[in-house]
Amino acid sequence: MIVSDLKQIEGRTYPARRRTQNLVGGPAPVQATAFSMGYVTLDPKGGQVPWHNQEQEEVYFVVDGTGEMCLGEEKQTVSGGQAISIPPGVYHQLTNIGDRPLIMIYVYGPAGDVDHWKQELAGTLPKAGIDVPPLPEGAQPQCTDAP
Repeated sequence: MIVSDLKQIEGRTYPARRRTQNLVGGPAPVQATAFSMGYVTLDPKGGQVPWHNQEQEEVYFVVDGTGEMCLGEEKQTVSGGQAISIPPGVYHQLTNIGDRPLIMIYVYGPAGDVDHWKQELAGTLPKAGIDVPPLPEGAQPQCTDAP
Protein backbone atom coordinates (compact mmCIF):
# COMPACT_ATOMS: atom_id res chain seq x y z
CA MET A 1 0.00 0.00 0.00
CA ILE A 2 1.29 3.44 -0.93
CA VAL A 3 0.25 6.26 1.41
CA SER A 4 0.83 10.02 1.19
CA ASP A 5 1.05 11.36 4.75
CA LEU A 6 0.94 15.15 5.27
CA LYS A 7 3.03 14.76 8.42
CA GLN A 8 5.85 13.30 6.30
CA ILE A 9 5.59 15.56 3.22
CA GLU A 10 7.74 18.64 3.62
CA GLY A 11 6.23 20.45 0.66
CA ARG A 12 7.45 23.67 -0.88
CA THR A 13 7.04 27.29 0.20
CA TYR A 14 6.39 29.80 -2.58
CA PRO A 15 7.10 33.56 -2.75
CA ALA A 16 3.36 34.35 -2.64
CA ARG A 17 3.32 33.10 0.98
CA ARG A 18 1.89 29.62 0.64
CA ARG A 19 3.05 26.10 1.33
CA THR A 20 2.05 23.33 -1.07
CA GLN A 21 2.25 19.66 -0.18
CA ASN A 22 1.68 17.29 -3.10
CA LEU A 23 -0.54 14.37 -2.09
CA VAL A 24 -0.95 12.81 -5.56
CA GLY A 25 1.49 13.51 -8.37
CA GLY A 26 4.77 15.43 -8.51
CA PRO A 27 7.13 14.29 -5.72
CA ALA A 28 4.29 12.60 -3.74
CA PRO A 29 4.46 8.88 -3.01
CA VAL A 30 1.00 8.37 -4.60
CA GLN A 31 0.93 8.80 -8.38
CA ALA A 32 -2.00 8.91 -10.83
CA THR A 33 -2.37 9.71 -14.51
CA ALA A 34 -5.89 11.13 -14.42
CA PHE A 35 -5.34 13.79 -11.73
CA SER A 36 -3.01 15.54 -9.29
CA MET A 37 -3.98 16.59 -5.77
CA GLY A 38 -2.40 18.76 -3.10
CA TYR A 39 -2.85 20.41 0.27
CA VAL A 40 -2.15 24.14 0.38
CA THR A 41 -1.76 26.53 3.31
CA LEU A 42 -2.05 30.25 2.50
CA ASP A 43 -0.54 32.58 5.10
CA PRO A 44 -2.93 34.99 6.87
CA LYS A 45 -3.63 38.37 5.30
CA GLY A 46 -2.34 37.96 1.78
CA GLY A 47 -1.00 34.44 1.20
CA GLN A 48 -1.88 33.62 -2.38
CA VAL A 49 -2.10 31.32 -5.35
CA PRO A 50 -1.29 34.08 -7.89
CA TRP A 51 -3.20 34.90 -11.09
CA HIS A 52 -2.51 32.15 -13.64
CA ASN A 53 -4.18 29.67 -15.94
CA GLN A 54 -3.48 26.13 -17.06
CA GLU A 55 -4.72 23.55 -19.54
CA GLN A 56 -6.12 21.22 -16.88
CA GLU A 57 -9.59 21.34 -15.36
CA GLU A 58 -9.27 22.10 -11.64
CA VAL A 59 -11.24 22.28 -8.40
CA TYR A 60 -10.25 24.17 -5.25
CA PHE A 61 -11.85 22.97 -2.00
CA VAL A 62 -11.52 25.45 0.85
CA VAL A 63 -11.16 23.41 4.04
CA ASP A 64 -10.83 26.36 6.44
CA GLY A 65 -10.37 30.11 6.31
CA THR A 66 -11.64 32.97 4.18
CA GLY A 67 -10.37 33.96 0.77
CA GLU A 68 -10.97 36.13 -2.24
CA MET A 69 -11.41 33.94 -5.31
CA CYS A 70 -10.95 35.53 -8.72
CA LEU A 71 -12.05 33.49 -11.74
CA GLY A 72 -11.98 35.18 -15.12
CA GLU A 73 -13.86 38.45 -14.66
CA GLU A 74 -15.55 37.32 -11.42
CA LYS A 75 -14.51 37.95 -7.80
CA GLN A 76 -16.14 36.36 -4.76
CA THR A 77 -15.41 35.70 -1.09
CA VAL A 78 -15.08 31.97 -0.34
CA SER A 79 -14.79 30.10 2.95
CA GLY A 80 -14.41 26.69 4.51
CA GLY A 81 -16.66 24.00 3.05
CA GLN A 82 -16.86 25.52 -0.45
CA ALA A 83 -15.55 24.04 -3.71
CA ILE A 84 -14.77 26.16 -6.76
CA SER A 85 -14.80 24.76 -10.31
CA ILE A 86 -12.05 26.17 -12.53
CA PRO A 87 -12.47 25.44 -16.25
CA PRO A 88 -9.37 24.79 -18.40
CA GLY A 89 -7.65 27.94 -19.66
CA VAL A 90 -9.45 30.38 -17.32
CA TYR A 91 -7.26 32.72 -15.26
CA HIS A 92 -7.74 32.41 -11.51
CA GLN A 93 -6.28 33.55 -8.20
CA LEU A 94 -6.99 32.78 -4.54
CA THR A 95 -5.89 35.21 -1.81
CA ASN A 96 -6.25 34.70 1.94
CA ILE A 97 -8.11 37.73 3.28
CA GLY A 98 -8.52 36.35 6.81
CA ASP A 99 -6.53 36.56 10.03
CA ARG A 100 -5.72 32.84 10.16
CA PRO A 101 -4.27 30.41 7.61
CA LEU A 102 -6.50 29.43 4.72
CA ILE A 103 -6.34 25.68 4.05
CA MET A 104 -7.39 24.34 0.68
CA ILE A 105 -7.09 21.21 -1.41
CA TYR A 106 -6.65 21.34 -5.18
CA VAL A 107 -7.40 18.59 -7.65
CA TYR A 108 -6.67 18.96 -11.35
CA GLY A 109 -6.63 16.61 -14.26
CA PRO A 110 -5.08 15.22 -16.19
CA ALA A 111 -2.01 14.90 -13.98
CA GLY A 112 1.21 16.77 -14.74
CA ASP A 113 3.20 19.83 -13.83
CA VAL A 114 1.65 23.29 -14.09
CA ASP A 115 3.84 26.14 -15.35
CA HIS A 116 2.89 28.72 -12.74
CA TRP A 117 4.81 26.87 -9.98
CA LYS A 118 8.10 27.13 -11.87
CA GLN A 119 7.34 30.67 -13.06
CA GLU A 120 6.62 31.89 -9.54
CA LEU A 121 9.85 30.40 -8.18
CA ALA A 122 11.84 31.94 -11.06
CA GLY A 123 10.15 35.35 -10.77
CA THR A 124 8.78 35.06 -14.33
CA LEU A 125 5.05 34.73 -13.61
CA PRO A 126 3.14 36.75 -16.27
CA LYS A 127 1.77 39.96 -14.77
CA ALA A 128 -1.99 40.56 -14.63
CA GLY A 129 -3.13 43.32 -16.98
CA ILE A 130 0.27 43.48 -18.70
CA ASP A 131 1.25 40.04 -20.00
CA VAL A 132 -2.12 38.35 -19.38
CA PRO A 133 -5.72 39.49 -18.79
CA PRO A 134 -6.32 41.85 -15.85
CA LEU A 135 -7.68 40.80 -12.47
CA PRO A 136 -11.33 41.60 -11.77
CA GLU A 137 -12.06 45.15 -10.58
CA GLY A 138 -11.06 45.67 -6.92
CA ALA A 139 -9.21 42.35 -6.57
CA GLN A 140 -6.22 41.87 -4.28
CA PRO A 141 -3.02 42.51 -6.27
CA GLN A 142 -1.20 39.56 -7.83
CA CYS A 143 2.04 38.57 -6.10
CA THR A 144 4.83 38.34 -8.67
CA ASP A 145 7.77 38.75 -6.29
CA ALA A 146 10.83 36.64 -7.01
CA PRO A 147 12.21 34.52 -4.18
